[in-house]
Amino acid sequence: MTNNTTPLPPLSMYRITTKLFTHMERSITLSFGAEGKRLLEKGLERFGFKEAQAIAEQATAEGEDHVLDNYIPDSYDSIDKYEGLTIYSLMAKLFAQVTKAVVDVYGEKGKDAIREGVRTFGEERGNGIAHRAAHMGEKNTIDNYLSNYDMGRSELFEFENIFKENVIEQTFTKCPFGEQWAKDGMHEYGILYCEMIDPAVAKGFNPKFEVEHEEYVLKEGRCTFKFKLDEK
Repeated sequence: MTNNTTPLPPLSMYRITTKLFTHMERSITLSFGAEGKRLLEKGLERFGFKEAQAIAEQATAEGEDHVLDNYIPDSYDSIDKYEGLTIYSLMAKLFAQVTKAVVDVYGEKGKDAIREGVRTFGEERGNGIAHRAAHMGEKNTIDNYLSNYDMGRSELFEFENIFKENVIEQTFTKCPFGEQWAKDGMHEYGILYCEMIDPAVAKGFNPKFEVEHEEYVLKEGRCTFKFKLDEK
């Protein structure tokens, strides 16, 4: 029988960026309280309040409930810092500056708070991907994972998928997040996202999912994954 259900549209990178910030904020403030809030604003200031405001406004217009605009002051120096950069690069820069502000003060405890924020962000997105599959009348099995992914793959990513029984082998040779962190010398901070995000999204989609992330763009120049889900 033909399924005439229309797939849910992918989330924009504006929504994804504010969603990430909201999860980071929750984890950072749970760990460090008022000082965490101060560091969040410091990181946003380094990133650029004008750019953060534009991202927050677009995400709100698209229906995303987030806390990014809570950290933007009523007045600020509105300099155009990133003319021509894509939202993918902007998300990478925002993440790195907030992470740097926290990690430079709290060290490993700061890294743990960032990792936890990325983990819960990823799991929420994975839950959403399972919802997208259910919307199409599909189960949260490995065959329905990438076909219902919540983020559109732009030409800024270059990757190959190899499908085997109960396994997806995925190789990225180009990633705008990793490339931006490398260009900015933010390897130490960007890798905290890379280490956590894909296993977290997969677990949110199906708790039995296992992910092996063997190589990283920020380390080896490419990302290689094995997604495993044995239905038996």
